[in-house]
Amino acid sequence: MSVKCVVGVQWGDEGKGKIVDIISKDADLVVRFQGGPNAGHTVVVGNDKFVLHHIPSGILHKGTTCVIGNGTVIEPVGLLKEIDDLRSRGVKIDKNLLISERAHLIMPYHKLLDVLSEESSGAKIGTTQQGVGPCYSDKISRKGIRMTDLCNEECFRATLTHMLEEKNKILTSVYGQQPLYVGKIFDEYVSYAKHLRPFVTDTTELINRAIDKGKNVLFEGAQGTMLDIDLGTYPYVTSSNADACGISAGSGVPPAKIGNVIGIAKAYITRVGGGPFPTELTGEFGDALREKGKEYGSTTGRPRRCGWFDGIVARYAVMINAINTFAITKLDVLSGLDEIKFCTAYRLNGKIISKIPSDATELAQCQPVYRNFKGWNEDISAIRKYSDLPVNAKKFLQFIEDFTGVKIKIISVGSERGATILRK
Repeated sequence: MSVKCVVGVQWGDEGKGKIVDIISKDADLVVRFQGGPNAGHTVVVGNDKFVLHHIPSGILHKGTTCVIGNGTVIEPVGLLKEIDDLRSRGVKIDKNLLISERAHLIMPYHKLLDVLSEESSGAKIGTTQQGVGPCYSDKISRKGIRMTDLCNEECFRATLTHMLEEKNKILTSVYGQQPLYVGKIFDEYVSYAKHLRPFVTDTTELINRAIDKGKNVLFEGAQGTMLDIDLGTYPYVTSSNADACGISAGSGVPPAKIGNVIGIAKAYITRVGGGPFPTELTGEFGDALREKGKEYGSTTGRPRRCGWFDGIVARYAVMINAINTFAITKLDVLSGLDEIKFCTAYRLNGKIISKIPSDATELAQCQPVYRNFKGWNEDISAIRKYSDLPVNAKKFLQFIEDFTGVKIKIISVGSERGATILRK
């Protein structure tokens, strides 16, 4: 039996889609356990580029079943577009995709409230405005609508009617918007249900049964550790548990069944939206790194903030996720730099600290303490053996291993599936 998990080490956008695609070649099940359409996992196969928001990145492998778990939130229109796009490109999906009956639905009022709340907020979080946060809020308030409700028209109409009574008061009285109408939304969502119902099942039982039978199961996280609702840089975080801690709640699989945890990290670091970012590079150099790395959001197209690799963030992620293997992505983007920096500590109010403050205001005041490495000029995008990497690239990677205590087993040197170094 092999049970693995892939999680982001940083603030998301680490390249999890590519790594999941590579690993899931041998997986029986790939399970998304949290997040929703705020994720954008990119997989490049030859000249074909796939951007997945709901559907796990293992969907391109014929023998792999992909599961959207109960911890996710689903926007039906977006999911159906993903399904149709994959079908039109020859991907077999009808027997390879399953959706938890317990997964919650993003409704039109969630997306509208997401936009209005962000616009009126004094401290902007920088959400994708896909309705994810408000949907999770309703879930926690026990006011959510789940896939199982959508599949029961009588139940769905009653719940929707009740919810709109509350949401319309907020929309009209607080934000001065026009009310939403039950009939229009009901008819639209019932039509979505007809297309989604064949995929809906009890995925909790299915996943546990697969593990008990010794099947290979891979859990795919969205966003990254530093965006975790509990353990990230709150309040500048996502609305779910985006680390390995969220697997059990988001899939119904107990912790004792979860095995290897693979942490995905860029050779530098990026962040989208607001929030503290100690190693951020501003000005011309930061802009140049963004352009070279093509650092624009897969979901929104927003420019990503770029910075040097943060060892404090990486160590923290190792601790709370029990990461035992690293995959380092975008090493090729650092080629051509005379000097590369690695953050080994923070300086806060004149003191050197080696942990992340829980107070976002304090973290914003932290100044990085760097260790400098010589860069390399070689184009490494065609390299497929670790031994063929430039000496200075290997020194940088070795320091990541020494500093975090975790071995690097996968190194990405390009966006395409084959542009990867696998270490035995």
